[in-house]
Amino acid sequence: MSLIDIVAVEGYIQTTYMAVYPEKLLLLDSGCRCDVDKILAYITDTLKRPVEQLKTVMVTHMHPDHAGGAKLLQHKTGCQIVTAMSDKPWYHGIWGRVAHLNDLGLTYYVASRQGKSITNVWYNPILKADINVQDGDRVPNFEDWIVLETPGHTDRDLSLWHPQSRQAYTADLILLIKNKFVSPYLITLPDAYRASLNKVKALQPTMLLLAHGKRAEISDEDFDRLIEWTPNEPRKTTLKNGFKLIFSQVKFARKRVDTP
Repeated sequence: MSLIDIVAVEGYIQTTYMAVYPEKLLLLDSGCRCDVDKILAYITDTLKRPVEQLKTVMVTHMHPDHAGGAKLLQHKTGCQIVTAMSDKPWYHGIWGRVAHLNDLGLTYYVASRQGKSITNVWYNPILKADINVQDGDRVPNFEDWIVLETPGHTDRDLSLWHPQSRQAYTADLILLIKNKFVSPYLITLPDAYRASLNKVKALQPTMLLLAHGKRAEISDEDFDRLIEWTPNEPRKTTLKNGFKLIFSQVKFARKRVDTP
């Protein structure tokens, strides 16, 4: 069955995309836990579909606005969860749990900057997926989508490529701030991040689906600038410096806006 449309559902701090087919639906990331009811309402009220048509939820990485709603969506719809193949969970061990709490706190901070109220975004930091995929695999039940491994932001980021429409969902690989493409502040693997940008650039997508910045066309020059601006050392967040890093991201964005 052919793709009908890719629709956007505005979430707590991000945009969540849904690929619509005649009798099934694919969710490109799950949004936050608090986005689940909104996603289900979009299916029933806007698309006029039963929620059971949601067959697959991709999880590109484990941050709250991408993985937070996955298990609750599965409970309510029976969908399968698909994510990257990895030796150990992203939030493994004691420090992993600290990082999970930090990321939940940063989610609230971003929400407050957007004028959003506090709501429940808690989710289990250990995700038990139904299917694990790797680079070049087809998305289960939606074989017209190809999985791309695009690490850098974390060590297991995925992007999704739809060759027929030449659209790519790149999650947090690229952000759009003040009409300029920027990298996320958190870059754990700079060399891998540059390679991931080059991988997506080589596909020559006509449209990027951005979790932060919505849909956008991107040029080779935009990719080249992102690659040039990638730091040589990892940029990591901690609970202690989280606020400082958020303000740094805004500062970097403004600097890049002023750059010819």
